[in-house]
Amino acid sequence: MGTVRLKAGHVQPVWAGHPWIYAQAVDWVEGGVVAGDEVRVLDPRGTLLGRGFYSPGSAIPIRLLVRDEATRLDVPFFKARLERAVALRQSVGLPSEKTNGYRVVHAEGDGLPGLIVDRFGDVLAVQFLTYGMKAREGLVFEALREVFAPRAILERTPANTARLEGFTPASGVARGEDVDALTFKERDFSFRIGLDVGQKTGFFFDQRPLRDRVEVLARGRRTLDAYTFVGSFAMAAARGGATEVVAVDESAVALETGAECARLNGLADRISFVKGDARKILAQARGSYGLVIVDPPRMAPKRGARDAALVAYSRLAEAACQAVMPSGWLVVSSCSASVDLGALTRAIATGARRANVEATVIERGFQGSDHPVTASFSEGLYLKWILARIDPR
Repeated sequence: MGTVRLKAGHVQPVWAGHPWIYAQAVDWVEGGVVAGDEVRVLDPRGTLLGRGFYSPGSAIPIRLLVRDEATRLDVPFFKARLERAVALRQSVGLPSEKTNGYRVVHAEGDGLPGLIVDRFGDVLAVQFLTYGMKAREGLVFEALREVFAPRAILERTPANTARLEGFTPASGVARGEDVDALTFKERDFSFRIGLDVGQKTGFFFDQRPLRDRVEVLARGRRTLDAYTFVGSFAMAAARGGATEVVAVDESAVALETGAECARLNGLADRISFVKGDARKILAQARGSYGLVIVDPPRMAPKRGARDAALVAYSRLAEAACQAVMPSGWLVVSSCSASVDLGALTRAIATGARRANVEATVIERGFQGSDHPVTASFSEGLYLKWILARIDPR
């Protein structure tokens, strides 16, 4: 096994439990290690800090899986981590009679950095985020089979992630039966999403708590769901009693899927699915909605993009504030880890000032409980949302 020694001054976060070893923290590497190899990580005194898989050239070359010398990273190891993840979900009521679609492995939050697994009923969708985890896909698939006995396991690794890590991702069914769509239930809504929709593993499970909140807020209000994807917020608003729901997205495939899901749930006559640029539609709305939901794609995939993302969020907030009628509700969400809650709040404040309205923050929220975050890993708290009331100045 190869060895990685850290520089002085870079040990404290790792000692406290942070799982990432940044490239600038590495002093030297020995043992002829190559991509995907298991390595030991030592502090400057030679004390073991943990073990993980090596990704040369990455800004995060090691993500620690264990902190001892003895644990073998084999099928029993993966099975034990999966069983722990299952027990955590069961403790918060997942799965349930109304929800059988949710995240079952959230990478670092479940002690499996580099691995994402979402459950869609009896089908699992997997993303490999590191070379080392991809190299051990056989162990992962076997452990998943033993714990979940799924009808099928799909690989849905993003191409750009695989390219950065230096491997070629598979696409489609990796184990089990052929699958042409993901079918599942969330909060008693039925979903059927084709494999060609192509976002993340197929659905954004992390927003389940906010969808629950939107359902309550929408009663009696005309609602605009910007960046609707497959219409999950729109359907929540419609079931909650919105007077009208307009769902906007630029993807024709996503809109077609959303319309089909609305029909499945008896909501087709309450939602208008519109293909277009959400920013333009917000700018044209001018005080005509009682509830506006702005949940854009990730704007800051890297820390270097944070400043530009904050400008974009403030402009979105300005247009959204102008679209909300007096005493209406605005929900703004960000899935960029580098944009924290304070930064997002300031962006909304800036947008509201430019729109000449007052935005009063009523609630704040984060990703659902099936996306756990260890206390030592603040980067894992990537999703945040703000609910504000919009009033004239």
